[in-house]
Amino acid sequence: MSQPSSPPAAPAGPRIPEAVHRRRWAVLGVLMLSLLIVVLDNSILNVAVKTIAAPAPTGIGASQGELEWAINSYTLVFAGLLFTSGLLGDRLGRKKVLLFGITVFGIGSALAALSGSPGELIAYRAVMGLGAAFVMPATLAVLMNVFERDEQPKAIGIWAGSVGLAIAIGPITGGILLEHFWWGSIFLVNVPVVLLALALMTWLVPDSRDPKPGRIDIPGVLLSVVGLVLLVYGIIRGGELASFTDVTVLAPVLGGLAVLILFVLHERRSDHPAIDMGYFRRPAFSAAVAAIALVFFALMGVTFFSAFYLQSVRGYSALQSGLLILPLAVAQMVFAPRARLVVERFGAKAVCTVGMLLVALGLAAFALFDASTPIWVMEVVFFLQGAGMAHIMPPVTVAIMQALPREKAGSGSAINNTFRQVGGALGVAVLGSVLSSTYRGEIEGHLGGVPEALRATAGESVEATLAVAEKLGPAGRDLVAPAYDAFLDAMHVTAIASAVIAVIGAVVVAAFLPGRTPAGAAAPGPGSGGDDRRASVPGASAEAGESARR
Repeated sequence: MSQPSSPPAAPAGPRIPEAVHRRRWAVLGVLMLSLLIVVLDNSILNVAVKTIAAPAPTGIGASQGELEWAINSYTLVFAGLLFTSGLLGDRLGRKKVLLFGITVFGIGSALAALSGSPGELIAYRAVMGLGAAFVMPATLAVLMNVFERDEQPKAIGIWAGSVGLAIAIGPITGGILLEHFWWGSIFLVNVPVVLLALALMTWLVPDSRDPKPGRIDIPGVLLSVVGLVLLVYGIIRGGELASFTDVTVLAPVLGGLAVLILFVLHERRSDHPAIDMGYFRRPAFSAAVAAIALVFFALMGVTFFSAFYLQSVRGYSALQSGLLILPLAVAQMVFAPRARLVVERFGAKAVCTVGMLLVALGLAAFALFDASTPIWVMEVVFFLQGAGMAHIMPPVTVAIMQALPREKAGSGSAINNTFRQVGGALGVAVLGSVLSSTYRGEIEGHLGGVPEALRATAGESVEATLAVAEKLGPAGRDLVAPAYDAFLDAMHVTAIASAVIAVIGAVVVAAFLPGRTPAGAAAPGPGSGGDDRRASVPGASAEAGESARR
């Protein structure tokens, strides 16, 4: 059966039960704690890559490729299962899925802490990715089912601000742990937080599900998993080889795209689709999804090389590196919860466009950084990036989540997180390959005196070059300065590429996101048929909501 050209407007959902409504802010706190664990883990790992690469007993001697796979194994499983986990949450109950996900994440964290080899670490990171895939969509889906529509933008802003908190806590916590304990402590620290989150979830978080889920679209689910896994694997492989023309890259990428096209065609023809493709015909919805993918594409590649810039080129410790990115986190924490107020005044189009341009400006600034750039300049740049992100993520997340009925909140959250994760994976792979290929091209002319057996390794990265220089002793001293120069040149090229991607994102949101709603005019959420009348007036207060409830 063919699907209608556009999905029906989001119907008016049932009222939130009074008992749930009274504890909604406590529930949001628990959801933020769950999100904090997942985001904190990745931000800690970014600080710890240099330590894990060191030989035992300091680290486990992971190579550059193994370090990338310690990150990418998590990404591969996480991205491949996000959409499926959102559907299961809608069907089985979001609280059950959240409890399952956080438990698996805790077990994976404990195992990763005890890894005896890079291979074990990669495998246990995949287990952590499995757990995180069930946590991320569930937190946002639960939020949409404990807050009425008029309070959802405020709650989503606070939810997004918790990412900033994790960005702040992660590197600092990682730095402290690495200075006083062994590298595995960065994963073991998750376990007590997981236990606390489980207790609070069981006590406070209400369960919710789609009351009429219909038949499960098994072919659609399988196609989505296979397509996303193949696509993300190909992207990761391309970044690993610093080339996207190799057959081992093209085959999975093209295969994944082909499977995802089949998925879209199947969903359009199914009478019980996993996701109604009609939502993507709405420019505002598609622009919001594209904005998420593009901003994470631009930022993730820079995040990957900034750790090496701060620690290898500038010589800062892991803890100092964590403290240096604190302004980015503070800006997100301060501005994200208030982004809705700016949107009410200026409209999502203007706010997100300026946010994207701020991110682009911050990324372009990296092209001017060198080994002696003043610290205060870096701090200003990080703050600008955080402020930009804080004015992008809440508005586009609201646009996506309010486009779907509350009963499909898990699916909406899964779409939001899937595009973010695929965009981030593309950023690490594509921008990482730009960094790698530019670095190799710059450093190769300085490797003439390096033994043939070490030459290929020495050209992989700045860390690899410095390691070979140290191994060669006095004969390797001449490699240090060229390695720094080559890395800075590669970073400059990558930063410009990242900024261009962010500018493209600004163009997309400027062209397709809705502008400011005139005062007094109805302003239902994208795709909404008036789910909650109190939301029709921008800035409807919580007090008005309480009045309507009474």
